[in-house]
Formats: sequence, C-alpha cells, structure tokens
Amino acid sequence: MPHRLSTPLQRGRAPAKSGAPAGQVQSLTRGLSILEALAKAESGLTLTDLAHRVQLAPSTTHRLLATLVRMGYVYHDGDLSLWYVGLQAFAVGSTFLANRDFVAQSHSYMRRLMEQAGETANLAILDGTEAVFIAQVQCHETMRTLVKLGSRVPLHASGVGKAIFAALPDEQIGAILKVVGLPRITDNTIVAPETMWAALRVIRQRGYSFDDEEHERATRCVAASVYDEHAEPLGAISLAGPVPRLSDERIRQLGPVVAHTAEELTRKLGGRWPHPY
Repeated sequence: MPHRLSTPLQRGRAPAKSGAPAGQVQSLTRGLSILEALAKAESGLTLTDLAHRVQLAPSTTHRLLATLVRMGYVYHDGDLSLWYVGLQAFAVGSTFLANRDFVAQSHSYMRRLMEQAGETANLAILDGTEAVFIAQVQCHETMRTLVKLGSRVPLHASGVGKAIFAALPDEQIGAILKVVGLPRITDNTIVAPETMWAALRVIRQRGYSFDDEEHERATRCVAASVYDEHAEPLGAISLAGPVPRLSDERIRQLGPVVAHTAEELTRKLGGRWPHPY
C-alpha cells in the first residue's frame, strides 16, 4: 500500500530533493519516481498529491509529466484532473515478463492447478524483502480472490511470501526480520519471532505454506516455492480463495497438490526440490 509523506506542503510547494545520488541523472531519477508513485496508487493522482508523494514542486512535477505524456508513459484525465500510468509503461513491463522463461513455463502448471482446485492460481517472485505477484490464472467462480499484478505482499504475512521466506537460508531470514520485523496487518498476522520460526520449520518439512487471513481478511491461501538448480527459490505458486471455500480440511487437501505442482515445475525448469515431501 502506498504511504503518504507526513511532511506538510508549504504555500502549495513540496520540498524539492537536493538532487540525485552520485552517478544518477536527476531528471531521469525524478521521472522514474513519478512512474513508481503512479504505479503504487490504487487510482489516479492529482498533480498536487503526486508532487507531494515524490517531494517535488508542482511545477517541476508537471514539466516531467508533460515529457512522460509525449512518450506514452503516463496520461491525464482532464475531466477528473487525474494522472495515470500510460500504455507504454505497461508495454515495457510486459516485455520483462515475456522474456522470463520462468513465467512462460509456469502458466500451464498454474492453469492446471486452477482447474484441479477451482481457485485462482498466482505466481510471485522475491524482490528485496517482499514478494511481487507477476502472473495469475483466475478461477471460474463468481466470488474469487484476485490480486493486482505487480502488487507486493510481505514475506511474513502471505502464502507466497511465507513459502519463499521458508526457502531462504536462516541467516537471510534473520537479516530480513531484523530490518523489517513482523508488523501486524490483520488479527491473524504472526508477530512473534519464535512463532514465525516455528511456522517456517513446518513449511520446510511439509513443502507448502498456509496463509490464514494473515494478509487479507476473509481470504486464505496455500503456496509452495519453485526452486532453481541450486535449490534456491525462484518464486512461489499459490492458490487463493475465500474462507468459506477453503476450510481447514480443504487446505489439507490442497497443500500437497500445490506442493506437487511446484515440484513438477521445479524439475521442468531444471531445478532441485529440497523438501522431503
């Protein structure tokens, strides 16, 4: 979720950044910051709000937006006075996914998993201290759990996140916990380190993770990691759906199915499955 900056605007002007870090082009850095801010917003942003988020003067922000509009990376809805990410930004991002064999190879496995379980299948990768959704196959149910591609979820409070988290070395897990901690998102979020470590040991032993409304209320998820040739996580594949359809018994049935699919995909990609499952 995007966070608004707490520094108030003064006389309609946001405090300008001192400049790009050494070795970076300031205008390029600022333009990309604008794209990132628009991408994180649930809907379009006004010029004032956007300038506030990127900590630039509205006049500077508008000048950069004009360039991005000419290149197709953003567009402006004059009726609503809102700015949005443009089609060219989508085209560039889609190229990243198209060039990743991992995504292309995963699609048939995700579709089969969705058909077997009747729930939406997702694919995520690790980026820093978060998991990022990069592909999805939606189920046929009217009530279904959907995620926005490119959206991020914490490692400690999501199905794909916990599956990837458990696949990391203990030293890396400890470093992430030290930096990020275990912030509470819902009443079910694991916030005690000893409980998290115990949960990760269980995931490693059985080969799949379980998100019990830890990130989104009324949503459950079961996930398993996909590994490379060094038994290191490439990402995670998951099934997500509403609580009424994903009872405890159903989760116990689907967990091994997701794990088996992740193992098949791992071997298809030439990876090595480390779990004893």
